[in-house]
Amino acid sequence: MASSLAAQLSQIAAHSTNALNLKAQKAAHAKSLIFEPRVAASQSFDTLYALCHEGYQELCLLDGRFLQFQKSLFSEHSQEHDRTQMTAAENAELDKRLETFLGLVGARLRLNPAVKAVEWLVRRFRIHEYNTSFLITTFLPYHTLPIFSSLMSILPSRIPQCYKFLHPYIRSLTQPPRHVIVVAATRDAGFASLLNAYVLKLSNARQDYPTLLSFWASIMTESVGGMMDRSRSGRQGVQLQNEQDVVLRLLPVLNEGLAMKKVPELRIGCYMMLSIMASKGGLDDKLLMAMMEAVVHGWTSDTFVPGLVCLSILAQQRGAKQLKKTLAKELLKVNGLPDLLIKISKQRRIDKLVNGLCLAYVDRLSRRGDAGVISPVQQLLTHAMLSDSQVSVIAKSLLLAAYKLDDAIDPEGSARRQLAQCLVFLAEDPRRTGVVVRQAMEDSTVDMDSIEMTLQKKVRPKAPSDPQNGDVDMEHGHSESSNGTLILDELYSKLPTRTVDQESFLSHSKSHLYDQLSQVFLASLGDTKAAEDFVSVPVLRTDQALEEALYLTFFTRVWCGPYPVLARVAALRAVKQRLLERKDMIIDLQGLIPYVMVALSDPAHKVRQLAAELVATISQCYPADTELKKKRESTKVWAAADLYGMGQESKNVNWLSIDQAARLIREVITPALEECILDKAYIHSVLEKALNSSKTMPETPRKGEVGRLPQATRSSILSYLASHVINTPLYLVKLRLLKSLNLVRGVASMTRTKVLLPFLQYWAALSPPQAESCCRDEQLDFDDFEEEAVAVVVATDSVGLDYLAKIIKGEVAVDRLRLVSAVIGRMKKLWSSLKGDTRVSSAQLLLDVALWPTGEAGPGPHAQAEAMDLLRQVPLSTDVLLSFVNDLPTAAKLADMPPATKRRRTSHGEVARAPIQDSTALAAAIRRVTFVLQLVDGSKPEEHLPLLKSLFNTLAELQHFKSQVGSELGYLQGLVLNSLLTIMGAYKANRTLKVDRSAVRADLLVDCVQKTSSPQVQNAALLLIASLAEVAPELVLHSVMPIFTFMGSSVLRQNDEYSAHVIRQTINEVIPPLIASLRKEKGNPVTGAAELLLSFVAAYEHVPIHRRKGLFISLTQTLGPEDFLFALLAMLADKYGATNDIKTFAVDLLSSFGVDIQIPTALKYLELVADILSPKPTISAVLFSMGASSSKETHPMALNQLALLPDLLSHRGLIEQMGSLLERDDMDATRVRDIYSTLLEKLLSLADSVRADKSLHSACGDILKSLLGLLSTAEFVKSVENLLGRPNINLQRKILRSLEVRIDQERQSNTVSRQAMLGFLPQLTAIIRESQDVLYKHIAVACVDKIAEKYGKKDLDGISAAAETIASDSCLGHADERLRVMALLCLASLVEILREGIVPILPIAIPKALDYIASSIVEGQEDEKLHNAGYAFISALIQHLPYMVSGAYLDKLLVVSYQSAEADLDEEADESRLQCLHLAAKQIDAKGMFVAMQQNWKNATDAGSLALREYLGVLSTAIDKHPKATVTKHSIVLSSIFLNAFDLRRQYTVSPSSSLPADEIQEIEERVNTVALKMIYKFNDSTFRPIFGKLVEWSTSGLPKKDVAGRNLRLLSLYSFMAVFFGTLRSIVTSYATYLLDNVVGVLQTVNLKDETSRELWARALAVLVECFRHDQDDFWQTPSHFDAVAQALDQQFQHASSLPVIESLIPAIVELAAAADSPEHHKELNTGIVRHLRSETASIRLAAVRCEQALTDRLGAEWLSALPEMLPFISELQEDDDEVVERETHRWIVKIEGILGESLDSMLQ
Repeated sequence: MASSLAAQLSQIAAHSTNALNLKAQKAAHAKSLIFEPRVAASQSFDTLYALCHEGYQELCLLDGRFLQFQKSLFSEHSQEHDRTQMTAAENAELDKRLETFLGLVGARLRLNPAVKAVEWLVRRFRIHEYNTSFLITTFLPYHTLPIFSSLMSILPSRIPQCYKFLHPYIRSLTQPPRHVIVVAATRDAGFASLLNAYVLKLSNARQDYPTLLSFWASIMTESVGGMMDRSRSGRQGVQLQNEQDVVLRLLPVLNEGLAMKKVPELRIGCYMMLSIMASKGGLDDKLLMAMMEAVVHGWTSDTFVPGLVCLSILAQQRGAKQLKKTLAKELLKVNGLPDLLIKISKQRRIDKLVNGLCLAYVDRLSRRGDAGVISPVQQLLTHAMLSDSQVSVIAKSLLLAAYKLDDAIDPEGSARRQLAQCLVFLAEDPRRTGVVVRQAMEDSTVDMDSIEMTLQKKVRPKAPSDPQNGDVDMEHGHSESSNGTLILDELYSKLPTRTVDQESFLSHSKSHLYDQLSQVFLASLGDTKAAEDFVSVPVLRTDQALEEALYLTFFTRVWCGPYPVLARVAALRAVKQRLLERKDMIIDLQGLIPYVMVALSDPAHKVRQLAAELVATISQCYPADTELKKKRESTKVWAAADLYGMGQESKNVNWLSIDQAARLIREVITPALEECILDKAYIHSVLEKALNSSKTMPETPRKGEVGRLPQATRSSILSYLASHVINTPLYLVKLRLLKSLNLVRGVASMTRTKVLLPFLQYWAALSPPQAESCCRDEQLDFDDFEEEAVAVVVATDSVGLDYLAKIIKGEVAVDRLRLVSAVIGRMKKLWSSLKGDTRVSSAQLLLDVALWPTGEAGPGPHAQAEAMDLLRQVPLSTDVLLSFVNDLPTAAKLADMPPATKRRRTSHGEVARAPIQDSTALAAAIRRVTFVLQLVDGSKPEEHLPLLKSLFNTLAELQHFKSQVGSELGYLQGLVLNSLLTIMGAYKANRTLKVDRSAVRADLLVDCVQKTSSPQVQNAALLLIASLAEVAPELVLHSVMPIFTFMGSSVLRQNDEYSAHVIRQTINEVIPPLIASLRKEKGNPVTGAAELLLSFVAAYEHVPIHRRKGLFISLTQTLGPEDFLFALLAMLADKYGATNDIKTFAVDLLSSFGVDIQIPTALKYLELVADILSPKPTISAVLFSMGASSSKETHPMALNQLALLPDLLSHRGLIEQMGSLLERDDMDATRVRDIYSTLLEKLLSLADSVRADKSLHSACGDILKSLLGLLSTAEFVKSVENLLGRPNINLQRKILRSLEVRIDQERQSNTVSRQAMLGFLPQLTAIIRESQDVLYKHIAVACVDKIAEKYGKKDLDGISAAAETIASDSCLGHADERLRVMALLCLASLVEILREGIVPILPIAIPKALDYIASSIVEGQEDEKLHNAGYAFISALIQHLPYMVSGAYLDKLLVVSYQSAEADLDEEADESRLQCLHLAAKQIDAKGMFVAMQQNWKNATDAGSLALREYLGVLSTAIDKHPKATVTKHSIVLSSIFLNAFDLRRQYTVSPSSSLPADEIQEIEERVNTVALKMIYKFNDSTFRPIFGKLVEWSTSGLPKKDVAGRNLRLLSLYSFMAVFFGTLRSIVTSYATYLLDNVVGVLQTVNLKDETSRELWARALAVLVECFRHDQDDFWQTPSHFDAVAQALDQQFQHASSLPVIESLIPAIVELAAAADSPEHHKELNTGIVRHLRSETASIRLAAVRCEQALTDRLGAEWLSALPEMLPFISELQEDDDEVVERETHRWIVKIEGILGESLDSMLQ
């Protein structure tokens, strides 16, 4: 680690200005924005100043603000400034001026003058070093221009940390892309702060420019988005903190930026950043509102639009709240704000901004009465910028503001007038806004009437009035008046002064005067004086108001008409005023009482208040209570004769006496006035209490009792009001009075129906257009009126009910569909009140209507549908349902046949089919049955138990209908069965209920199951049978068997969940009582249920696979598995055979039960098989329908059954359960052991009885094997010991084979199993020794092998004894080949286990094994299994005891192996042999192996080529395996082997008996050479050189001199090896050529041209020389002794050019020699010899010499041509040679020479 002093020095060096380093200063001076460094370095400051000052002056011309730097930065004295010599304060002051200039020049950096000016600052003031950050920031907006690359080229190596992202671009001098800057601003808060501070600083100094601001805005906007995204990581709390950090970091920048009003581009950039922050971050409403205030604070016309866009984005992120007052005030100042918002809304959502703004404006309106906000709100609402809910809220706010406005807030009323016009405009808007506003008016809790009175204008829209109707819209009249189209005076002038034919305005005749009067009245409402004047119009005859009806009925009609609240209130006030002016006049005004009651139920509070005042005034018109009776006769009833005109209507009114009228007004209405004012419906309850008699009080009040009316009075009032309902022409009056009267049940015996039924009859008589017109004219709800009209009928009035029936039937009120609906609705309400026969008859009526025949006159489809719906909705009582079911049509009536009791039966459950008499009637009947059954099904049949018998009768009728219709009527049967099933469920739930046994028809249910194809019907019938079997089993047991037979062919095949449920229910409910009855009969229940079992067994293959197991388990559990499981399994096997599918299913089914069921089931199953084979079968005859079967038929059946038992007894689940149970050793274990013993005993007994039938006996053996497998290993071994004592050899084999399988299955770690198995070894060895059965012995040996393999190491003594037995004559020495094979394989396994322990038996085993191998390859008697087993045993010995395979054993092994190689065996045998031999080569010691191979060479050669190949392969393996030292140690033996190998060619060639083809000899020699090289690699030079010399000597001296052919053959082999030897080892062995030199020269000189062998030897000798010459790197052949000997011999070979392949063999040798002997002397000697042959008389010699020269010229080039002068004469002669070939080759030689020399030989050859 460096010392602190070294660290300080390094820091100083890093910041050093290199004041004394001239080279560094020159390099710093060379930094330039404009010039190349080389040019810049040579420039002086004078030159630079002149150039740069010129640029500065041009800048001053562009912008005068640059003049301030003329005396500082660009003065002449600036040339002398040296920053290194300036103080810190001076440098700080200089930095300020430089930054000011850079900020100002930034806008013009695209101009050359600006760049020149900056160049001066760089060169003189070195701003790129001292003001690096500010300089880079100034240039950053131009990062895509070359000027930025120039800047980066002059930056120092250490730039500010915030600009570290530029490092890669500084190194490569490439412009940084924009996204890099964005990422830097996003991730580096320092860089973002630097950029923000720079922009704010320049903006404050008014040095900003568009390029900078647009660059800053785009970068920061995108980076703010990235910052917000990055903050959204981690937990929610961490995210929130990160977002707050980002906001807090940016808010100061935004606040400062938004405060600069004169820099609009900066504000817009701030808007962009605010928008991104709001949209990306979850900011709270408080912060968002502060941002919005900052946006509008100080904005100008230049920033209105972007500011509004920003506001819209901010508002979208906050709740739908009202904007602050200050914000709304600022927005109000914007000219044309609505238009701007509308324009923006086309591009983005601004609904929350507009919503908040409108709410703020409305709030300003309600608080200050500022009418200026109304127009913007109206304009914004009508341009579809807001959602319906937002429009609704604003509309309600406007209504609330209208309610709050008063004279204090709006003294001049202008705000109210404009607000009224706005509301009217909005309400009448035909677009969606109008719909929403109108709905808001309806939903508003504010009193609309009060609003209209406040605004003096009707704001609620009204449907257009009928021109013939006298009702006039007040708004219409008022607007006309206000518009001046028809002034009030003109209206007055048009009024007549009197009327002759108008007695009352409530007359039923049309009044033309009323229209004019109402128009004038409505027009006068806006003016108090005009209203007062109207009362005095002559035509109303005000002075006769209390004597005539005209005056009061006019105002009565107004307040009861569809007029504004102002009009209704004014009308009531006018009547009240007139009554107050009567001057104590006593008058009976009961004609007004119904209309005053109507006013008391008016929706408007003001109207109800005036109505209450009018009631009080009317009450004063009556005499005092004490004088009522006195004045009865003298008091006149007002308008008694002409209230409703002079017609019959006025006469039909039932008037009250004056005391009754007074009591009604004073005792009934007046006490409740306050409540009536508060609640518009209270008047209805008042009348109800007054007229309805209490059930606990007498009809007539006691004397002196106050508050109760006498019965007569109540009757009179009821009749009185009912008569007004009937006779009044105003439907509003009718409706509101009906609402009161329909609450009155009646008085005494007079129901309301009696007095109001005429009205209903009148109403029903109207045509649909008339009725609708009546309600529409008075703006009444038509459906509401219909309901009140039919409500006059009560449940106790039969006349009224009959009339309703007529309406329903269509006898009256034809085409009045809505009236029919109302009647049906009334019937529904009355239903619970209908009793007894009335309800039944009503229900029957509805049923008849609902099922009215098509085409007949009567109720239409609408009434039918309504009736059907009603019947489906109302609760139907039992008597109604019984009447419906019992009145259903029968098949007998339809077929026109005799009574049902005399029908001719054709089959069970069916009747003879008769021709259909009337298809229409039949269809109607089916329709009726269907509907009634649907009603029953939907009426909770379990609550209507008496329907049981009727439904069974209906089911029977449906069976008859089937023959008439020709259809199964599955749906109808299903309805009946489902209803019956529900009823039976009630009986099951409550066992105290008794079933009517006479009502139940089990035969019908069986028919439903058997004779229909509908699965739904079948399932329902089965479920019903199951329920009956539980409730009343005796009713269905006699019919149950056919059901199960049918189930097997239908229901069991279904694949749906419901069918599965049906099957389960049927099994669970029907079978238990059936089995119980079978047990009561004291017979075998299995035989009794055989048919049932057969049904399920027959259906097995059709039951869906995934349901089979569950179905049969359920069946077995219900039947009882201990009694029926065996039978079910046996029947499955009998039906489908013991296939794999049946076996698998049977095992799954059996394993579903415990071992206490499985073992007894197996016992019963075996007993059943014994019963099959018995002379007189019992139970099997019933189960399998055997009859009198012969043994030929029963034996296959028994065999089939027995084939299933092994699988049942061998599955793992049973074995594990058996083991667990037996380990407990309790009562259950004892019971199972007893059953197991019985099962074993019976199985053995059965096996003895079927001994004659091999197949059955074998099957019993299989069962026995599986049965024994159930026991644990210890008990299993004991059982095996006992059973092996039986004399049956087949049984013994199977038992022993089961033991073999058991050994494989046992775990090695099981101590108990190991002890048992090892303890059983002596018995196995005894079997091997004593048994005469070979197969038995074979199995025993296999058992020994597996026991030894798994547990052998735990008992070596026992295994050794077993090995001795196996190696004995009773096993290994046995004559049976299979047993020999098994013994050898077993011994091979035992060798691995016993190792040295097996040595005692090897003297016996090894010879036998080798003998068996030899015998197995005898021609015609090949036994490859025995062959392979023998080699397996020998291989095991070699692997584990290699020293035991040596000497004679090894010799014998090699001999038999050679013979085996030549035998025609398969690949597996060859593989086993080769594996054994190669293993021997690796495992047996080197001496023994090499000696054995040396001794057995002749045996190998005698055997053949295949044996030789394997011999060489084994030898190669042995050499590879042993290390160099070992191989060197046995070099003599190996050299002997290879001498024999090199003599192989001679031996095979000389000996005619063992000759081989030449190609095979060649292949063997190649292998020998390869192995020889492996051996040589293991030798060193001192070891191999003597061997090599001996080898060369051996090739020539080992044979008699006369044996020339033999010697040549040996030399052929030798030179074949030498070629490989020298070619592979190359220069390493070049010196070995010394031993070969004389020999090769001799071979060349003594070649016999007539002997093919000698010629081949000549060619091989030359090839060896080529390899030797080619790899000489030690100048061996440059030695004269070596060179001379071989060169002369080679030169002599040209003489054989005509006989030998000189060109192919000799020339390469000479060329390689010339290359190896690289000296001029040797080349000259060679050349001399060769050119001598150019003048030979033999053309072939000359040609060979020329070709040789060509080759030498090619190989040696110019080096060889040094002897060209000697060659030229010969070449010249050869050009004219007699032989064309020689001449042609000479010319080629000349071309080669010319190519090397580069000049022509022509001049030399002349």
